[in-house]
Amino acid sequence: MRQDAVVSVDGGPVEIGIIGGSGLYELLDDAVVNRLDSAWGPPSGAVTIGTLAGRRVAFLPRHGSRHEHAPHRVNYRANIDVLVELGVRQILAPCAVGSLTPELSAGTLAVPDQLVDFTRGRAGTFADDFGIAMQHASFADPYCARLRRILVESGRSRSWPAVDGGAMVVIEGPRFSTRAESRFYAAQGWTLVNMTALPEAALARERGVCYASLALVTDLDAGIGRGDSVTAEGALRVFRANVDRLRGVLAEAVGRLGDAAGCGCCD
Repeated sequence: MRQDAVVSVDGGPVEIGIIGGSGLYELLDDAVVNRLDSAWGPPSGAVTIGTLAGRRVAFLPRHGSRHEHAPHRVNYRANIDVLVELGVRQILAPCAVGSLTPELSAGTLAVPDQLVDFTRGRAGTFADDFGIAMQHASFADPYCARLRRILVESGRSRSWPAVDGGAMVVIEGPRFSTRAESRFYAAQGWTLVNMTALPEAALARERGVCYASLALVTDLDAGIGRGDSVTAEGALRVFRANVDRLRGVLAEAVGRLGDAAGCGCCD
């Protein structure tokens, strides 16, 4: 552990982490709240360590316990750093997304396999300088194939088949897309739109951590659907209606996770 990191919990390392949002804060049994810090500043909120599907899991609220951090203001580096210092080697990242195709309607579950970065100005790397060695992370396939497979299988097991694959474009936020923007994204063949998957996934890769997103479609993006534009209230309503099912899929996935050692894709 680095001397400038301030991370300490009882019970030893925690290998599995979940970074999530609203509705998932009460995910764990026997939960203990840990207020931690890192060399990159404070994370979004306290890290809760508890039990899920018989496994010891660390949960970190991406936007804070009161959803106070806007997507462009989340301290992604601190979030990943704190989990890694706890011993986390596998991260499941549930998130709400918009759909860029009518075939993926609200309530659809998806496990994307690609990312496109349309964010601006976020601190997206731990490598602020190279020091004595270059640090270019391989990111051609941004998600861990093993974790993706487990998430797809877990959705199927819980009678909620997930769309396997698709490209998710990550926008700066916190505003939603214009109709022209969402039509442009769709025209590229991208299928989902989100505000938080980057730099989160890239930072996990830099630290050699297996990472995969579990995406819940909450709306058709503005240029895809007809009528009114996307609203936060509407998206949150869909998320809340499906959050119990989402918890079930996450529990199923955690129960299926083995040891990350030897995974290969994120070494």
